[in-house]
Amino acid sequence: MDFYDLDLNDQVLDALDDMNFTECTPIQEHAIPVILEGHDMIGVAQTGTGKTAAFLLPILSKLNDGGYPDKAINCIIMSPTRELAQQIDQAMEGFSYYMSVSSVAIYGGNDGIRYEQEKRGLSMGADVIIATPGRLISHLSLGNVDLSQVSFFVLDEADRMLDMGFSDDIMQIVKHLPKERQTIMFSATMPRKIQELARTILRDPVEIKLAVSRPAEKIVQSAYICYEAQKIALVKNLFKERPPHRVIVFASSKLKVKDMAITLKRTGFNVGAMHSDLEQQERDEVMYKFKAQQIDVLVATDIVARGIDIDDIQLVINFDVPHDAEDYVHRIGRTARANNDGEAITLVSEKDQQRFASIEKFLDIEIEKRPIPEELGKAPQYKPKSGGGGTRSRGKERKQGARKNTPKNRRGKGEARPRLEHPEQNAEQQATQARDSSRRNTGEKKSDASFSETNKRRSNRRRPRFNKKKQATSSDSDTKE
Repeated sequence: MDFYDLDLNDQVLDALDDMNFTECTPIQEHAIPVILEGHDMIGVAQTGTGKTAAFLLPILSKLNDGGYPDKAINCIIMSPTRELAQQIDQAMEGFSYYMSVSSVAIYGGNDGIRYEQEKRGLSMGADVIIATPGRLISHLSLGNVDLSQVSFFVLDEADRMLDMGFSDDIMQIVKHLPKERQTIMFSATMPRKIQELARTILRDPVEIKLAVSRPAEKIVQSAYICYEAQKIALVKNLFKERPPHRVIVFASSKLKVKDMAITLKRTGFNVGAMHSDLEQQERDEVMYKFKAQQIDVLVATDIVARGIDIDDIQLVINFDVPHDAEDYVHRIGRTARANNDGEAITLVSEKDQQRFASIEKFLDIEIEKRPIPEELGKAPQYKPKSGGGGTRSRGKERKQGARKNTPKNRRGKGEARPRLEHPEQNAEQQATQARDSSRRNTGEKKSDASFSETNKRRSNRRRPRFNKKKQATSSDSDTKE
């Protein structure tokens, strides 16, 4: 569908023409009419499908049409990370180029000068506020912002925000919003906690679900089965065979990102590191250099796995297997964007084999396993445990089935239980049973001495317990006195 087929404002369409945007993506085609009609909405679509434009374009169109308070905040857009907030703000500048709609991006990690700029923009009533939850909460607690006239409330990457622990912050912000508002939620996944949040803050929402949790078809996926100690050497080997350009390497921790960036730099590669320990200015500088192609390889945590719009990434390397299939889809979704081709390589160590097999099962594909170069040594075999809990269940069923055929279950009512002990023990027990049976048949009884000895043993077994109880009682009475 063409953007001109939608009921967008002329100024919005002019900006789209200048940006060479002509055809809608599926999420834009379905979401924009719903938002223009004023419905609450929850949109579920994988990363890289154009969700930012799907909510910005109709909101800007409605704001430009007028009818909203002047010098008041009319729209709040929540973002899980600073980088995504900056990106939304940049898209906002492009889409609103021909409009008199103002916006302010609010996020942490800045100096006092930036904070004062945010405070001034909030007090003057910018039309659109793009904010991370923590920073907006800070301004709310200091009385710097009035949200009583907000007409649009947008949660972008809602599942990511909940994963990062912003659930309470979101609910605190919602308390400052008017009940009569249009709430729009976008998420890459639809777990139960997102459904619960939607029921809490949305009113009779329209649900749009498109192509959830499936990587783009143009991504060539492969994996190397290796030992953990072979990973760095394997990355170096890959870069020597094919000089890196527009590459993102994802690692599971900040420490690994730092160590890998240092190692690759010493080898002579043009590398930048991206993790949450960096100051905001440093993060901005790294992202600027990478986008400007001044850096060939970006080593990063999952901080750049979502929402970062860089269209020409050629290769994504998972230095570690992601914790779940959704994270895998988001990571490799950084490549093959905007109809480009892309490649994704995952390094699978022994401890990550089961996790990688779960990803394959979730995606319903078998990812190609490439052999590592001979000079790196022998690699482990790919032998993930199959079945997991299902295997244990089947084993339990087999045991239960075996018990159904045991003599215990086959014997009739009143039938004696068979002896299953060791044969030598059986012989001894049979002899004992024969003597007892003989005594019963002849009327023979145990001697009085035998009974006396038995009672003595029983008494000795009981006495320690009785003495302890008595002593405890005595001790308790002394304490009370």
